[in-house]
Amino acid sequence: MLYLALSVFFSSLIFVIFKLFSLYKVQTIYAIIVNYIVACAAGLFFYKGNISVVEIPNKSWFLGTLGLGFLFILVFNLMAATSQKLGVSVASVATKMSLALPVLFGVFVYKEELGALKIIGIVLALAAVYFASVKQKSITVQKSVILLPVLVFLGSGVIDTSIKYLQENYVKAIEFSLFSATVFAAAAIIGIAYILIRYVQKPLTVNYKNVLGGICLGVPNYFSIFFLLKALQNDTLNSASIFTINNVAIVMFSTLLGIVLFKEKISLKNWGGIVLAIISILLVALS
Repeated sequence: MLYLALSVFFSSLIFVIFKLFSLYKVQTIYAIIVNYIVACAAGLFFYKGNISVVEIPNKSWFLGTLGLGFLFILVFNLMAATSQKLGVSVASVATKMSLALPVLFGVFVYKEELGALKIIGIVLALAAVYFASVKQKSITVQKSVILLPVLVFLGSGVIDTSIKYLQENYVKAIEFSLFSATVFAAAAIIGIAYILIRYVQKPLTVNYKNVLGGICLGVPNYFSIFFLLKALQNDTLNSASIFTINNVAIVMFSTLLGIVLFKEKISLKNWGGIVLAIISILLVALS
């Protein structure tokens, strides 16, 4: 459970940092690319085996890291936009409500059994992330940004499902750090290529805010994935339980951080969602 708690903590920090980007005028795309370089460096630093760049493409999980790298940079940009335009709580809810996808994957592909209490807990979890994200009617939201949380939901669900699949079938425990580093390296390379193509006629300038923001984001980003991989090795809880507890706890914690740090308004329904989140976590964990 320690690994799961650490994954929740570092994942929640990501949403807070995204919110800080908008407050301190950090350019998201540049910071995200720096973040992946830092996260890759962290993965290589914590990897205890011998590193041979030539051998990495021969790893059975290598092609999966390329797909994840693309999804990481795409979904991270969507998460940042959602945090800045709709709030930290909405971004975290859209991301973590995607728990439905890996849970269904575990049930139908790996034949994981769900008892009555777990099913009730998962249903309550989905209700919790909805109610925790409901905004007051007085807050107006542009129609153009409504699609953001939907895309975040789908992208996050595919990422979690892919991580579970690769962890289950291809990635050895000793290679978790190397696997994570390779995913982050792929995301960084894709991001750099995107910038070079987009700004081929516009010179790039180094902005210390973007670099510092990327460093601050890269460290918790690495640990959020690393500890999730470690948590998925749990012999007591199946992946459906892990993803449910992880995602709902992140919603609850990041919503509370949004209230404390950014004075985000929270309604009675939001508090109800937090209470449901706690109940769902207890049901899934104790069933």
